[in-house]
Amino acid sequence: MESDNMQKMQFYQENLNAIFMQKRAFSMELDETISAFGEVEKSNESVYKIIGQLMIKTDKEKIKEDLKNKEKIIRLRLKKLGEQEENLSSELKKIRDELIKESKKKK
Repeated sequence: MESDNMQKMQFYQENLNAIFMQKRAFSMELDETISAFGEVEKSNESVYKIIGQLMIKTDKEKIKEDLKNKEKIIRLRLKKLGEQEENLSSELKKIRDELIKESKKKK
């Protein structure tokens, strides 16, 4: 039982670390998206979008709409990752508590 809990604990900890890294990456992407939106808002010049190896002139309003949609998607992903993080943390706490109880019983 104890070794099963140790394996579960390690599994949950690895998943929590992966979620943390994903949240960090999405947070950085969100910051970049918000910054890009701000720059597009301020700009009175033509706006270009990079597609593959090409830089294509694009409608400013279309770019703003794309950036807003991207922001919504990233925020949704961050929310879901936060929920997963809470669930995993809760499970990890339960397993830690079980391991502590088991170790106290052995003494």
